[in-house]
Amino acid sequence: MRIIAGTYGGRYLKSLKGGKLRPTSDHLRETLFDVLGPLVEGSAFLDAYAGSGAVGIEAISRGAREVVFIEHHRPAAQLIKENLAALGIEGGYWLIKTPVISSLEKLADEGSRFDFVFLDPPYDEIREYHHCLRELARSSLLAPSSIVIAEHSRHCLLEENYGKLRQTRLLRRGDSQLAFYRLS
Repeated sequence: MRIIAGTYGGRYLKSLKGGKLRPTSDHLRETLFDVLGPLVEGSAFLDAYAGSGAVGIEAISRGAREVVFIEHHRPAAQLIKENLAALGIEGGYWLIKTPVISSLEKLADEGSRFDFVFLDPPYDEIREYHHCLRELARSSLLAPSSIVIAEHSRHCLLEENYGKLRQTRLLRRGDSQLAFYRLS
């Protein structure tokens, strides 16, 4: 697994051994960041269910001003720290090690706002998608221009609307899909 472009482009990241993580593939990350384009530079980016941290680190590499990683699984959170340290990234990020829903509530209470929110729960935990998207729709974490992206299996059907969040685009790459949402 490698960083596609930007400051750390071409550098490799570690992943956990075994089947505990399903990292976002290089190809899917490249597709995601091709769609987001230059808007990532200077943005506030939230990587929820961050796993290895590959998506958030890609955002840092492409110039995001701030990245918040949320990862409750202790070995994965440690892996994110190791990947950041291996690249020499010492600032511009925050790692939260609590469950995603409670982290979203805490971030909203603190007045945080994000330009991009990337969600990638385990594919078999479909309820997590629905809970997170509903929580984001009613939270203050999003600006009118914010984009929420949910990576999910093509076998998982997400709703077109979650409260004020409306699906604007759906991209399929192999077994994975990226659903893009904006406030309506």
